[in-house]
This record gives sequence, C-alpha cells and structure tokens, in this order.
Amino acid sequence: SAALTDVPGSSAVVDRGFVTYTNEAKHEMLGVPMELIDTHGAVSEEVASAMAAGALQHSRAEIAVSVTGIAGPTGGSASKPVGLVWFGLARRGGGVQTEKHIFEAKSRDFVRTEATQNALQLILNALD
Repeated sequence: SAALTDVPGSSAVVDRGFVTYTNEAKHEMLGVPMELIDTHGAVSEEVASAMAAGALQHSRAEIAVSVTGIAGPTGGSASKPVGLVWFGLARRGGGVQTEKHIFEAKSRDFVRTEATQNALQLILNALD
C-alpha cells in the first residue's frame, strides 16, 4: 500500500490497506479461515486467493490485491523456497485470480521489491 500511496492524488482511488503478517491477522482482519492456513500454509495459492477476497469484502474497493510469500533470508523449504510469492487479485462482481512467482533470492529487499512491482502490475492490468 505504501507504493500506491506514495503517488500524489492516490487518496482519490485508494480505500485502505491491510498488513496481515501473522496467520492470526489474516484470519482476524481478512476472514481467512484458520483451517485453510493450517491445511495449505500461509504462503499458498488458496491463502492468497482468500486474502484478496477478504480485502475486497472488508473495503469499498473495486479491486484488491494480496501478496503472501517468503522473502528470506530464512524460512524457505524444498517445496516453498525463499523467493516464492503468491499473489491474489479480486474484483468486485468477479472472481479471484492468482499468480505464483519464484523470484531470485538475492536478498530480502530484492524479493520484496520484485513482489511490490508485480502487485502494482497486476493492478494496472486489472484496470485496463
């Protein structure tokens, strides 16, 4: 949300942002079922989809984007490596699309920057 609100005039189009770093925050703020997190993990297609849908439900926005990933430098595994990021994009009156990326794990900042750029591109594409 910081990348969006850095733009002058963004208050005319940005409703709100959610920082849901913990599983509890995803559940409490966005309504992501704990069972979904327990079954698939916080970094998963299912949770990214539920996060985007929940953000839309808890706002007046027309579109919502979610990001959940492993920026590193630790926390990765063989099945979910550092650099893995799932994105969700929900549209009011439409469905939710998801996208998976595995960014090169050069650094935590690199993964976060790449994820931010990808999320912004998803929003731009949705507005076209």
